[in-house]
Order: sequence, then C-alpha cells, then structure tokens
Amino acid sequence: MTLSQTLWAANADLAAEAVTHPFVTGIVDGTLPRERFAGYVAQDAFFLEAFARAYALGVAHSPDRATLDVFADLLTGARDELRLHAGYAERWGIDLAAVVPVPATLAYTDFLLATAALGGVAVTCAAMTPCMRLYSSLGQTFAGRATGDYTEWVDAYADPAFEELAGTLERLLDTGADTPAVRHAYRRAMQLEVGFFTAAWHT
Repeated sequence: MTLSQTLWAANADLAAEAVTHPFVTGIVDGTLPRERFAGYVAQDAFFLEAFARAYALGVAHSPDRATLDVFADLLTGARDELRLHAGYAERWGIDLAAVVPVPATLAYTDFLLATAALGGVAVTCAAMTPCMRLYSSLGQTFAGRATGDYTEWVDAYADPAFEELAGTLERLLDTGADTPAVRHAYRRAMQLEVGFFTAAWHT
C-alpha cells in the first residue's frame, strides 16, 4: 500500500466513528437542528481560513516547483470551499466576521498552522490529508442518501472534483517517508476531526 493508504487504514477506527457520529448522520437524514448546522458552518469557515493559510505555508516551504504547484492548486480548492460556506452564511444570515472559535476549532487550527510553519512537506501533508480524505469518504458514503436541508453539503463532498483534490494531497504525502512524526500528525488530525464534529453536535 502507499503511505496515504497505510495511514488511512491505521486510522479506520476514527473514520468509522465519524461515519456514525450523530452530527454527521443528522446532516444526512436532515434531522440536525438548523442552529447546530449554522454553528458548524461558522466554525468550519474559521477552520478553512486556517487550512488555506497552511496550504500557503506549504507553498512558501516547497522545496521544488512541482510541490509549489500542488500546494497552490490545493489552496485554490480551499478557496472554493470557503465560497460554499459563504453561500450558506448568506442564505441563513450567519455573520462569519463575528465568529468566535470554540476550543475544538482552535485546537485544530493551532495544530495545523504550527505543523505547517515547521516547513516539512511530509508532516504538513500528514496533518492536512485527514480532513480532505475524511470529507471525501463521507461524501461518497452518503452520496444519494441525503434528505432535507443539507443535501448540498453531502453533494459537495461527493463531487469527483473534491475527491481529486484529496487524491492530489495524498499523492504529495506519498512522496514522503513513513516516520513516527508523520503517523502522529495524521492520527492527531483524525482525532481533531472527530472532536470538531462532537463540538458542533453539542453547540
């Protein structure tokens, strides 16, 4: 298996926890209270801005032109996802400029930015890949099964274009070595993903 496949398999327990998380299942079946989804959108927009900055740090620390181009393309994808959240905010009256990040959001963003600031491509990719792979996996798992107000969320992450972005980041991760630091960063990011859903569920 590739490094990205190995890491995903090693964290299958956390991926399974995300699939059955009440926040996620509430999105899929449309039963999630709107105020919880609105709170999630606000927190996720804050998170995505940090995610985009982590990609920008990847650009800055790229050791070659090929790596620079990959991070730049991924940064464009993150900006597209931010536009999706801006659309939610406009329709539902969410003031993204007034978002106060909760501890789970700050834990994740601080982890991402600190990791990316160190400049190691492999560890940076390991910290960022779980978000992309998990959301793509959720989209594909629930494609065609969503009902209610949140079908756009499922459709966005089931889109082949999002899967391509996840695959692009994984291919960059696969150029690195399988080290304890890489495994730790990947595991920590997966834990923070589940924690993010839990915080949104209890908002």
